[in-house]
Amino acid sequence: MRQENSNDSTKERILNEAEVLFAEKGFDAVSVREITTAAECNLAAMNYHFGHKKDLYLEVFRARWVPRAKRVQACFRSSLPAQGPLSPTAVARALAEAFLVGPLSDEERQRHHQLMARELAQPTEAFELLAQQVIRPFFKELAEIFRTFMPEGLAEERLMLNILSIFAMVLYFNFARVAVSRITGRKYDSAFKARLVEHIMEFSLKGLGVDEKGALR
Repeated sequence: MRQENSNDSTKERILNEAEVLFAEKGFDAVSVREITTAAECNLAAMNYHFGHKKDLYLEVFRARWVPRAKRVQACFRSSLPAQGPLSPTAVARALAEAFLVGPLSDEERQRHHQLMARELAQPTEAFELLAQQVIRPFFKELAEIFRTFMPEGLAEERLMLNILSIFAMVLYFNFARVAVSRITGRKYDSAFKARLVEHIMEFSLKGLGVDEKGALR
């Protein structure tokens, strides 16, 4: 039992340190030696738990990025009923709150963003993993929700572009916090996050060209 606990501790330590290094420097710039030094383990332990560096990189996304993304998605689903009747306003608000307010800590949010930013700049096998397990399923879910109150006959491409536009706004205000704070002079306290949620909601309705019930304006 002690050996199992020791192995688990070593594995978690390697994952934690690898995530930090990959997020800060990217896959190519991080050496196995850096990871083992930071995790205070030897190469044998690294090989035992993960094999090659690429396998460790993929496991960082499976074991760290994917669960965090699913926590945010779960927050969206759980808060949606509290927004009242299903509407564009309710969906935009629930989506914005899930990303801007919780459940990720600032440290988790930063690592999450750094890893994804590197994958967007130079996609690897990890991006396809995220697309299959997180991105495509969530956008399919959002599309099914939006279809319930969007005008009939709306082209699929237009629907997805609308959703992507709302999502892009949510992601920007969530991850570009330093830039937004410098430009607006506001700190990301609870009051400013609430203001941003309202802004995203209002702007989304205008962009969709519908009222709060989904009727065309």
